[in-house]
Amino acid sequence: MTTQNHTPMMRQYMTIKAEFPSILLFYRMGDFYELFYDDAKKAADLLDISLTARGKSGGNAIPMAGVPYHAVEAYLAKLVQLGESVAICEQVGDPATSKGPVERKVVKIVTPGTVSDEALLTERKDNLLVSIYQEKAQFGLAYLDMTSGRFVICQPKNEEQLQAELQRLSPAELLYPESFAAFSVIEHIKGLRRRPDWEFELQTAQSLLNQQFQTKELNGFGVTDYPLGIAAAGCLMQYVKDTQRTHLPHIRSIKAESAQQGVILDAATRRNLELTQNLQGGTDNTLASVLDKTSTPMGSRLLKRWLHFPLRNTEVLNNRHQSVDWFLSSDCFNDIQPVLKQVGDIERIVARIALRSARPRDFARLRNALGTLPLLQDSLQSATVKHLQVLANNVQPIDALYQLLSTAIVDNPPVIIRDGGVIAPGYHAELDTLRDLSQGATNFLAELEQREKEKTGIHSLKVGYNKVHGFFIEVSRANSNQVPADYIRRQTLKNNERFITEELKSHEEKVLTAQSRFLALEKRLYDELFDVILPELDKLQILAESLAELDVLSNFAERADTLNYVKPSIAQEPGINIDGGRHPVVEQMTQDAFIANPVVLTNSRKMLIITGPNMGGKSTYMRQTALITLLAHVGCYVPAESATIGMVDRIFTRIGASDDLASGRSTFMVEMTETANILHNATDKSLVLLDEIGRGTSTYDGLSLAWACAEMLALKTKAFTLFASHYFELTLLADQIENLANVHLDAKEHDDKIIFMHAVQEGAASKSFGLQVAQLAGVPKQVIQRAKQKLQELEQNHTPVTIQTSSQPFEQLPLIDTDHPVVQEIRSLDIDSLSAKQALDLLYALKAQI
Repeated sequence: MTTQNHTPMMRQYMTIKAEFPSILLFYRMGDFYELFYDDAKKAADLLDISLTARGKSGGNAIPMAGVPYHAVEAYLAKLVQLGESVAICEQVGDPATSKGPVERKVVKIVTPGTVSDEALLTERKDNLLVSIYQEKAQFGLAYLDMTSGRFVICQPKNEEQLQAELQRLSPAELLYPESFAAFSVIEHIKGLRRRPDWEFELQTAQSLLNQQFQTKELNGFGVTDYPLGIAAAGCLMQYVKDTQRTHLPHIRSIKAESAQQGVILDAATRRNLELTQNLQGGTDNTLASVLDKTSTPMGSRLLKRWLHFPLRNTEVLNNRHQSVDWFLSSDCFNDIQPVLKQVGDIERIVARIALRSARPRDFARLRNALGTLPLLQDSLQSATVKHLQVLANNVQPIDALYQLLSTAIVDNPPVIIRDGGVIAPGYHAELDTLRDLSQGATNFLAELEQREKEKTGIHSLKVGYNKVHGFFIEVSRANSNQVPADYIRRQTLKNNERFITEELKSHEEKVLTAQSRFLALEKRLYDELFDVILPELDKLQILAESLAELDVLSNFAERADTLNYVKPSIAQEPGINIDGGRHPVVEQMTQDAFIANPVVLTNSRKMLIITGPNMGGKSTYMRQTALITLLAHVGCYVPAESATIGMVDRIFTRIGASDDLASGRSTFMVEMTETANILHNATDKSLVLLDEIGRGTSTYDGLSLAWACAEMLALKTKAFTLFASHYFELTLLADQIENLANVHLDAKEHDDKIIFMHAVQEGAASKSFGLQVAQLAGVPKQVIQRAKQKLQELEQNHTPVTIQTSSQPFEQLPLIDTDHPVVQEIRSLDIDSLSAKQALDLLYALKAQI
């Protein structure tokens, strides 16, 4: 777009806009941020604001839209949620001295993954910027939480692991290279940012990271074995520097995450177990909604990170379990949680201080949080668990900083520094003098008012002030004839007259001068607070991390006490032994008493074939086993009478499915894709949940697939498996495979109705109760009666299908009689030599034989 035919102001706009062609530019003009041309049209649509055309430039009307500067946060929040980025262009020049347009420049770029302003963030959810890199079939991934400085890399081995990581992290913004091949994995993510390949160059990345951490090499961070992750981190670091345009002192280190550190959960498993999001996409009735009664937002975020990254480190898990045990036995969680509620979200406050974007109330909240630390020390001083003693040491009072903030900041500061009133009286003598003057020197005004009353004899006379007209002497209309000759009329009202004198005018000039000096000095003192606090950044970040962990551990204790959870035993030998297990979410939703059930999986009992009626509780039983196992690996107590959990390397679930119409995949295709992933990746240390394998195709096909899958998992993979099915033929496997057993969920019939017992019993179910469940669902009675008749006919005429385990496992035997005459005749045919008429005649003949 050429600029020569445009006004000077529009030329300035176009020059700045050329630097940011792909994002919205908020261009400050007085009390508004204005958008022009395509930006205006896009913003009008996204924000539901008016699109106008004011004035002309280059001979054409200029499309224009704007938002008031004082309400900009609400508009930015909406754009960020939509995945949009915005460049904030401010007036940096002085209008009084500017020739032509006031100098403007972009001071910050607000992007979904780098926001730190409180108003733009979801309080109890991580806001992550993620970068991914691909080299052949391998991936590198880096993620940064700008609001805490947490910077992590990993290297997913394949697309399946990359998809699982992205679902775990739920990026607010995702950077990817131009040459990225696996676009189908990321195309659904909002906030996609395509970056040039050279930004992922390894040496450049290492140089950028060393520059950020002020190191010569990255060996000390333990990340050198993750070159693809470092490449992704380099692009991320460059993007953050480009957008923030300020120092980032709170990003102090980088660490690597390995799949070996935790229990691997694929994308389907995270979805099926409803850890933080239910199957409908909401947050109600999830594991997090039951467990999260944390006192602080940062504790809530940490809890969700733990749920999504269960650990295999027995030392860490034992530390957590012992800490919860101490909180329970000492009843200390009841004391510590009210104190933690006063702490607030200092993790994000500290990040805003590091970015020098903290507001006055952030300083006040940090002061209040520091004031609670002595109370926490009192509560934790008797802790006998070493891990809690370490955390208690990390949350020791920081007296000097607390005293500074107590002295410097007023009790209830305003939202922003612009209008003053933030720095407390007594902190700075010159500021106090200027403040007194800028507020009108109330003593002087009171003396002047009294003096003028005596001088004029007008006892109703008042000295006042407003921002529009400044200082004035006000008298009633009735007394206006008594005012002295040196009074100068300033304003006439309906019932009063307002005047000014030379003395009052001189005082007004002093006040206005003092006001500007006062605001400038207060702003300088406010900025100096950042300089004083920044050296304490390291200590404050450790403080925030430790407070968040104390919050989660005390929350676990409260949940265990309230919900009757027990301490699980973490065993080195593989196996799962749960007595009286309950589903943590379903038991909170049900009106009736939840029926607790056991599950025993050992090396001699690796697979359970689960049968029973629909709605009988099979899926709940399977999911609760997975959730109890997961909670044990998180360090939380579990909903059971007792539980001994051996370490598992992965949890897989194949429970329920729906059509993936966007990708052109049917329910059955989704089911088979997820099943294939399990069969390829499960090990003898994995927990596998399979529900109704094969139901999406014909009976014989489905039964064959279910049988073969069960065989492979039991005989080759040897994973700990719960296999729910309506194919009663599968119960025959228990007689043929040594480490496989049958269990069923019981139901009773009474007066042609079904009563679900929800209790797990050993052995196979006697029947499926499908018609009874259909009746409960409201299927018309005539349909149920006809179904019963048809069922009797089928049972009388049907010859049960029997399948035997192959002598060579996983080679499924055929389900048709290969010696049947029709089969023999088809086998002998030379199909290519048949005419269409002959083929049709033959088909009729074969049908007649059948």
